[in-house]
Amino acid sequence: MARALYIHWPFCLKKCPYCDFNSHVRAGVDVDLWRDALLADMRHEAQAAGGEALESVFFGGGTPSLMPPALVDALLAEAERLWGFAPDIEITLEANPSSVEASNFSQLADAGINRVSLGLQALDDEALQFLGRLHGVEEGLNALEVAQTAFSRVSFDLIYARPGQTTEQWRVELVRALGFGTGHLSLYQLTIEEGTRFATDVRQGAFTPLADDPAADLFTLTRELTAATGLPAYEVSNHARAGEESRHNLAYWRYRDYCGIGPGAHGRRGGLATVRHRKPENWLEGVAQQKHGIAQERALPLAEQASEALLMGLRLAEGIDLDALATRFALPPRGLIEEERLRLYEPLGLVWRRGARIGVTEAGMPLLDALLGELVPLELVG
Repeated sequence: MARALYIHWPFCLKKCPYCDFNSHVRAGVDVDLWRDALLADMRHEAQAAGGEALESVFFGGGTPSLMPPALVDALLAEAERLWGFAPDIEITLEANPSSVEASNFSQLADAGINRVSLGLQALDDEALQFLGRLHGVEEGLNALEVAQTAFSRVSFDLIYARPGQTTEQWRVELVRALGFGTGHLSLYQLTIEEGTRFATDVRQGAFTPLADDPAADLFTLTRELTAATGLPAYEVSNHARAGEESRHNLAYWRYRDYCGIGPGAHGRRGGLATVRHRKPENWLEGVAQQKHGIAQERALPLAEQASEALLMGLRLAEGIDLDALATRFALPPRGLIEEERLRLYEPLGLVWRRGARIGVTEAGMPLLDALLGELVPLELVG
């Protein structure tokens, strides 16, 4: 049964040039229509995967902070009616740090949001302009201050390894960020994703991405500074004080069941993978016709589930328990990992093993994608 619910709000005021998420710019949104459709999609998921109280709800996007607080309130009220809420439920909303959206923070808190994730993205106005953001540093920091007053838990995102960024520039920016006292930071290296405007810019020579070696130096510096400040990395790009890790994202990385509603949302429940229609209009049509927005629902073979659990779990500092995974998916423990590769990389300091639990070391994390390709058996990946 699902213990986590993801709600996707697909609309943005502007498409950022680095973003490959399912986000759309529309001249107007019929809020009543969207409320009814999201509630219908939610009810379908509760019928399929209800029975246990939710431990987390996450509003992602797009830009969920553009949602009217009354809509957020209605969705949370229905989720609580359908599933029930655990006493310490985490309810997160992603927000842009504009003054207009920050003015809704107190109402969003009244609606039940108790954790916000702010897309600051940079603490430099020139960098924000390059990243296509609509806010400046001053406006972003004002929104952060409002958020820290309104919500009990606050996280914010920064994008580093930007073109030409030096180690010293990132050190100054990150030290400043750590000084704001939030219990969680998401720190992402700039990645050029296919289908984005940045991918086109790079092909046309508009800018050159930071090379791998200096980007790796910035990654190492990031891990060192956050650990020294009491926000160690618990996942490749996520850093938190003990107890302030994102419970919702941990549900993904620990491969627990979750329901996803709204355009483009994915879900995993009862051995099934669900995918909603990506385009908002197609999703609305699907809900109107069949009372849910699912475009595809398929049963996942146990080997594929085990592969996904490995690929997600090895992102975490805590690693994975091979015996527990083998029991869960009725597979032999030795068939879950390439033992020869594990024995090769362990003395090199890239992976660790403690009994049945294995993981990637600090030295190995910059090479995570390559290590996953080596450690996870091809017959599992398919």
